[in-house]
Amino acid sequence: MACGGFMSAPVCLIENDENGKLHVNKKAKDILDGIHEPVVVVSVVGLYRTGKSYLMNRLAGQQSGFALGSTIESKTKGIWMWCVPHPKKKGHTLVLLDTEGLGDVEKGDEKHDTWIFCLAVLLSSTLVYNSLGVIDNMALEKLHYVTELTENIRVKAEVSQDEDGSTDFMRVFPSFVWAVRDFTLELKRGDKLITSDEYLEGSLKLKPGSSSQNEQYNLPRRCLRHFFAVKKCFVFPRPASTQNMRKMEKLTEKELDSEFLEQANNFCCYIYNNSEPKTVTGGQTVTGTALGNLSEVYVEAIRSGKVPCLENAVVSLAKIQNVCAVEKVMQFYVNEMLTIAQLPMRPEELSDIHKIAEKKAIEVFITTSFNDIDQIYQKELMGKIHNEYQDMCQQNHEASRIQCEEVRQEVFGKLEKSFSDGSYLKPGGYRQYRDMLTQLTSDYRAKTHSQIMVHLRHILKQRQRGLEEQNLLQKQAFKDMERTHDEYVNQIISQMKREQERMRRDNEQVLEAKLKEREALLQQDFQQEAARMQREIENLEADMNKQETSQQSTLSKVVEGIGTAATFLLPGFVPKAVGFGLSMLSKLF
Repeated sequence: MACGGFMSAPVCLIENDENGKLHVNKKAKDILDGIHEPVVVVSVVGLYRTGKSYLMNRLAGQQSGFALGSTIESKTKGIWMWCVPHPKKKGHTLVLLDTEGLGDVEKGDEKHDTWIFCLAVLLSSTLVYNSLGVIDNMALEKLHYVTELTENIRVKAEVSQDEDGSTDFMRVFPSFVWAVRDFTLELKRGDKLITSDEYLEGSLKLKPGSSSQNEQYNLPRRCLRHFFAVKKCFVFPRPASTQNMRKMEKLTEKELDSEFLEQANNFCCYIYNNSEPKTVTGGQTVTGTALGNLSEVYVEAIRSGKVPCLENAVVSLAKIQNVCAVEKVMQFYVNEMLTIAQLPMRPEELSDIHKIAEKKAIEVFITTSFNDIDQIYQKELMGKIHNEYQDMCQQNHEASRIQCEEVRQEVFGKLEKSFSDGSYLKPGGYRQYRDMLTQLTSDYRAKTHSQIMVHLRHILKQRQRGLEEQNLLQKQAFKDMERTHDEYVNQIISQMKREQERMRRDNEQVLEAKLKEREALLQQDFQQEAARMQREIENLEADMNKQETSQQSTLSKVVEGIGTAATFLLPGFVPKAVGFGLSMLSKLF
């Protein structure tokens, strides 16, 4: 796991403070702040005492870690976190979130359970719902938290009356996995064997009719069908005898039921291979640092009595991430320059070092900045790098001047001393003076052959040429800025292309789910609902086409913003910058 270290054991991410309000644990936040790579976040929720923690330990590749209980008490409190290197996706971290059991009678706080469930949904790439026995009406009624999601989570800050909310939720909600534990039935429908996925789909079928009883029956099923584009089911037999179940952490694989072990391995392989990196609205991939900040944004909304809003969270996250990104990148750039540059040195060498440090700094900014569409923070960064480089050029000039003066005093000091003591005020003194001057001049030229003296001659020429030399320096500044612009445009377009590809895949996934849902409704003779689903499909397809056509204008806006930043620093630069950006866009589309 890059930059985050390996966690030997889970830590609590979200817990109750002394006043009973949720808050983010600082130790967990610090761990996430150290993870600068994309994260795949898997949360498990479910009723207490159903064995959720064991599955998470399996995903972590460990026998123990998340606390397992063998009594009637709920063992996990709050939301616990375990970050491990992803076993299949190189350069990614797998973040496992184990939530406290829902429905613990000792808590007596139904709203607390609702917020735990909502936070698991908001933070996850994949949400695992763990239950015991079978998927029947009682099991679905216990999953009533899913019916409250629209009341407790908003995707957009403002939603129009005619807008389809389920599409927005489906875009941003995680994939859903139902893990049915202690399953003893045979997977059959009539005489036909069925898969666990078909078992789940059958359990989510709607009842025809509009009676209040049918509406209550259909509500959790409809929510699961409409909110989660990807649904998967695993059924696990009882892993061991009742006596051995009390010591699950100590059981070896040989002591576990072979069918349970096979299902557990299938479950882990599915999660490893199919759980996507966590993203937010717009397709931006979330790093560990961003996940920690998101946790704080959502928890703060809950603490203040507000409904967490994904759109507002992205705005808040962008501000937090980008302010830190600019500060971090500037520190990185300065450290790189100070580490490599040994002043005084030739201006060309300093420019080369600046080019290397600048390129690395831009790479860091691309990976740490977030949703800087208006280029506000990029402009700020470019200005700061430009000013820092100019300051270092000035320092180099001053260091060269000082060293030149030291060399002059060292070389010609003997001559000046002879002048002051009158050594040349005698017959033949002029010849001695001329010979000494010739020798010292030769010595001086030998020393001025170094890069420092080259810089001195450069400065002398600059004074002589005046405005002409200033124009040459301006051209060099243009070249430096062009290099910055080209590098930044290359990287930002690559990043936006990845984000747009992720948005496209998410939209296609939602479209596929809605097409499948429409067919299911038609087969069950839900004509009205099927017609409504068809309208949602048409709206989604229109939205996808609109997004496709707007992508180029968005990228053009970004390139224009980068050019504006360059113009702010060096007027007259932008025409070439925009030309380069447009050529990049033509390659992309």
